[in-house]
This record gives sequence, structure tokens and C-alpha cells, in this order.
Amino acid sequence: MLTLENVSKNYKGGKKAVNSINLKIEKGEFICFIGPSGCGKTTTMKMINRLIEPSSGTISIDGENIMEQDPVELRRKIGYVIQQIGLFPHMTIQQNIALVPKLLKWPEEKRKERARELLKLVDMGPEYLDRYPHELSGGQQQRIGVLRALAAEPPLILMDEPFGALDPITRDSLQEEFKKLQKTLHKTIVFVTHDMDEAIKLADRIVILKAGEIVQVGTPDEILRNPADEFVEEFIGKERLIQSSSPDMERVDQIMNKQPVTITADKTLSEAIQVMREHRVDSLLVVDSRNVLQGFVDVEMIDQHRRKAKLVAEVLNPDIYTVLSSTLLRDTVHKILKRGVKYVPVVDEDHHLVGIVTRASLVDIVYESIWGEENQLAVMS
Repeated sequence: MLTLENVSKNYKGGKKAVNSINLKIEKGEFICFIGPSGCGKTTTMKMINRLIEPSSGTISIDGENIMEQDPVELRRKIGYVIQQIGLFPHMTIQQNIALVPKLLKWPEEKRKERARELLKLVDMGPEYLDRYPHELSGGQQQRIGVLRALAAEPPLILMDEPFGALDPITRDSLQEEFKKLQKTLHKTIVFVTHDMDEAIKLADRIVILKAGEIVQVGTPDEILRNPADEFVEEFIGKERLIQSSSPDMERVDQIMNKQPVTITADKTLSEAIQVMREHRVDSLLVVDSRNVLQGFVDVEMIDQHRRKAKLVAEVLNPDIYTVLSSTLLRDTVHKILKRGVKYVPVVDEDHHLVGIVTRASLVDIVYESIWGEENQLAVMS
């Protein structure tokens, strides 16, 4: 899909920002460029859509040399997302999303329908179409930036530290959301980041750069287990190397409870209390007839509304944080501790409930991690 052959970028004075890079990126692959400041990661990405022209070498998309294409037409076929988002304040959300389709002369109705479809992908309803950027939160604006890059259905998307300016919880949420989107849409993505945790979480392969050259390319697991040299080891960090040194990098589905206590929304609050009593729990996950997660209900919510409400549907809270069963366990541990929640429901890609990870079930793992890390540090020193 995307090939870089001996690509270099030289500036005046003979400084090489990028030096003879060779890389093949397959269709549908998620690639993260990472490295210290000034390593050439953003320059390399910008050469792909000719925002920066390469000094030498060849960049090809589907076998076509980009230097033989009109740069404006080239950019309209490539999605582009930046940290500053770049939404136009005088345009509605619909107009911002449909900017490239409009330039490509899509009919107005088709543009509106496309904007509506894309908003659904990130759980934003049609009521957002006529709003303006200043009416949205930072996280919502960043979602619109991503949707705008997807609007004309480009096969290739470039993303330059798109979540870097967000607070940790919003960033975490958007990373999860984007990972799910990528599994659904199968786009080829080149993603620049300075955050190794983000690269490990999102990438199919990570490209580590130093001084304009590629030092190592590999899957997150390959790089964590077999760093190419001392620079990569130092860049990854001792803590991550220790975490990856166990023979099995556990995923959520390996430790989750596969039988969470559930109830359907059509049951009464009295029935919900009875289920809680039987299972000795203070909250229930609410699912529909197809076992799709709807939200949760707990004792406090029932107590607050018992005089006015009769059914679980009337009091359930749909705002619940979830993880996919394939999520790395260490990511889930961090999130549970960071968010202070008692448990996290585990879902598949269609949001069917498949299990639950509780704070209590992580105690042994955290204990082993703390003491195991101390023991390994003692051996290493």
C-alpha cells in the first residue's frame, strides 16, 4: 500500500532531518512513528502527503510515485489529523466534517448523510450537526477532527500526535474509541506519537527513529521482548521491559470472570434488589435480550428512585467504562486504579458483555507485579 524507498530530507547547511529511510506499510496496517524530539518522525509523515517534499528517494502509494501526482489531489485522498485539530470556527460540525467531500463535489444530501453516519461511529447524535466547534468539549472537537479525516473514505490516514493535548482520561477514552474504529474501518494509518504507552496500545507495528534513521521496526511485543540496542532499551524504559519479561503478556480475557451478575431493563427494582441479595453484590450490569451491555444499576440508584420508579430501565446509568477482551491486562490495571472504579465490564467488538474484571481480582496481579519488579531490579543491579 505505502512504500518508502531510500527517502531522505536535507535542509540548508547539510543537515539531514531524515536519512535514507526504507519502510513498507501494508494495507490496513496501523503504524506508529516514535522517537525523541528531532528524530524525523513528523518530517517523515509529512513527506507522505507532500506537506514537506523529500530531497531524494521514492514514496509510493499503491505503486504510484507521489511526486508524479498533483499535490492538492494527493492530499484530498489522504486523511490528516493534527493535535491542534484545526476545525473552522465559523463552520458547523456538519460543514467541518464534510469539508473534503464538498471539495470533491459530493451532493449536499450525500455530505449530510456521511456526517450523520460518522457521528454515530463515535456515539454523537445528529443534534451535533448544526453546532459550532466552540460548543463542544476538547475531546468532542478531537473526535470531529478524526471524523473529518475519514469523511471522504480515504484508504490512508496520517495522524500527528492527535491526542497529545487532551487530559489523561479523555485521551485514554479516545485511544480506546479509535482502536475500535480502526478494527471496524480497516484503514491504513501512520500515527506519530512521543508516548510509548500509546504506541504499544494502538500500533500493529512500531517504527522507532533516532537522528533521522530507523533504529527498529516491529510489533509492540517484538520490540518489548527484543529491543535492538541500548538506545531502544532506554527509550522503552526499564519498567515496561520488566512488565514484558514474563513468559505470558496477559490479556483481560485470561483473568476475567466470565459470569458477571446481570439483569434486563424490563425487570422491576424489587427484582433487582433480590438478584443483588442472592449474589451478594451491590450493583448489576444491565443487558438486553442479545446480551448487549446497556449500563448498570446499583443499590444507591434504586434507593434514590424507589418512590418514583418501578423498572430498572427508569434508573439505569448507561455511562459505563468498558474494555475489550483483547486489551492488555496491564492497561486495565492502570485504568481501574486511575479511575477508582470497583470493576470494569469486558465486551466484544459488538458490545456484547463477555465478562468482568473486578478490583479485587487484580490484587494478586498487582502484588506479584510490585514484588516481582523489586526482585528483578535487585537482580539487575
